[in-house]
Amino acid sequence: MIANKTKLQPEKLEAVVIRFVGDSGDGMQLTGTQFSDTSAMFGNDIATFPNYPSEIRAPQGSLYGVSGFQVHIGSVEVSTPGDSVDLLVAMNPAALKTNLYALKPGHTLIVDTDSFNKKNLDKAEYITNPLEDGSLENYRVIEVDMTSLTKEALKDVAGLDNKTISRSKNMFSLGMVYWMYNRSLEYTIGFFNKKFKSKPSLVEANTKVLNAGYYFAETLELIPNSYTISPAKMEAGTYRIIMGNTATAWGFLAAAEKSGLELFLGSYPITPATDILHELVKHKHFGVKAFQAEDEIAGVTSAIGASFAGDLAITTTSGPGLALKGEAIGLAIMTELPLVVVNVQRGGPSTGLPTKTEQSDLLQAMYGRNGESPVIVIAASTPANCFNFAYEAARLALEHMTPVILLTDGYIANGSAPWKIKTVAEMPAIKSNRITEVKENWHPYDRDSNTLARNWAIPGTPGLEHRIGGLEKDAVTGNISYEPMNHEAMTHIRAEKIERVKFNIPDLETEFATEGDLLVIGWGGTYGSLHSAIKQMSDEGYKKVGYAHFNYINPMPKNTEAVLSKFKKILVCELNSGQFASILKIKLSTFDFLQFNKVQGLPFANDDLIHKFKELV
Repeated sequence: MIANKTKLQPEKLEAVVIRFVGDSGDGMQLTGTQFSDTSAMFGNDIATFPNYPSEIRAPQGSLYGVSGFQVHIGSVEVSTPGDSVDLLVAMNPAALKTNLYALKPGHTLIVDTDSFNKKNLDKAEYITNPLEDGSLENYRVIEVDMTSLTKEALKDVAGLDNKTISRSKNMFSLGMVYWMYNRSLEYTIGFFNKKFKSKPSLVEANTKVLNAGYYFAETLELIPNSYTISPAKMEAGTYRIIMGNTATAWGFLAAAEKSGLELFLGSYPITPATDILHELVKHKHFGVKAFQAEDEIAGVTSAIGASFAGDLAITTTSGPGLALKGEAIGLAIMTELPLVVVNVQRGGPSTGLPTKTEQSDLLQAMYGRNGESPVIVIAASTPANCFNFAYEAARLALEHMTPVILLTDGYIANGSAPWKIKTVAEMPAIKSNRITEVKENWHPYDRDSNTLARNWAIPGTPGLEHRIGGLEKDAVTGNISYEPMNHEAMTHIRAEKIERVKFNIPDLETEFATEGDLLVIGWGGTYGSLHSAIKQMSDEGYKKVGYAHFNYINPMPKNTEAVLSKFKKILVCELNSGQFASILKIKLSTFDFLQFNKVQGLPFANDDLIHKFKELV
């Protein structure tokens, strides 16, 4: 298998999908992230998809303990992490068994043969060794004694125990993949020097193993030459790779800066939303006040208190936490205080699939509170535009004096993509309703004539004292009122206030076609999958298929009915059992909405979507 060879010119590819899989302790997330970041530095368009088990450390070698990281890089537009993979790196039998289905026939599989012992084969429920029984004949299999070669590379490095040496094998696989796709080692070696600055032995070890993998790949006859993916043609600007949760945190930082308010986060850790808390804690120098509460209720109520005191207040959670926050969100609705609630959706119910993606909290966001309690509901759709919609959620909350629920999901929150860096000056203005001076005949529930947003009077300001709480308010004074007609009037005002938001959000637009045979509707994190599938159909000549993606759920854009009326069939695609379709059927009952649903904890597959679309046209 090993021989000296002359390096040929790299073969050019438009795009490639690579998946690294192994035990949760094998460093697959780090391996994938390093490959992604290196490719981004080169200028490729990128989308990633981490996929890891719920257990902190699942049993080694078990089928449910497999951790993976998939990356799609291209010189062309990349909008999803890809479906089928071109290269699968499997560090043990369990990783191979749970991921082989995704590898395209005839494409490359790299395995660590040292891990294919009887113990690990039994854990993966293999009766025979797949490396010996002929079951992998349809693939180009590269068998590497990766653990042994790692130990050999590090035999002269002092101060390393056996566990540390074995864990370095992920860098051997990364070095191989770097050679295969003509990537530079420079960025990753720089990462070692920064991360392990105080531990020179780890810098030396990881660098040696990375180089060992790189030059080993160069000797393999099974890899006749390397490949190259040219930089993508992207809009001019400065870019960085950003994860959805990080982008969400930064969007709030920008909104606080633009509005001139301090940012307060009251949150309780929950997968997959916790990284927003982790990110904001780093930015105390921007005036961020981050409070890790003892539970979900304390998190949201502390944020309401901060809002009452004049801060831009947010709270972050996932589905189970949103359920616990329901009563307090009702309090923010009653008091008409600005509040942003971020719900990074995951599979459910209960603990469910905490590390998998789903869109199953939409109806909870819309209706999961007691009483007549409407809120603004918006949804981000890509890792990068989590920044935009975090900013937008803050803008709408401040301008309309009401809670806003921002929905993301595990797919886009943990995924990453190139983000064109924005300055605060580029962001739209935020008009706060905060008042600091007493006006003649002032009342706490005086309202803006257009938005119906009430005054935001800060406690402690002389002359602006007023009562606040969860009991119904008098429509003008804010004092407690049990008067039936006043309650009905206030109920209608709070609902109308949300409805008028449609005049402060963009109109709905369609991609690929503005009228025709089929309109595909999506919302939230399904954007990449749906956009990619319809683009492929358009390239194949299906020019009467349009795509409408909803980022604004409640209220919907004011031209929604007009857009939908231009298509013969409407198909709503969701990663749930049909929640947005149900809302559309209630609000737009004259239309016939077809459904395509998936509830597997995974994003849509391109082939499945295209098959369904072609079936309908």
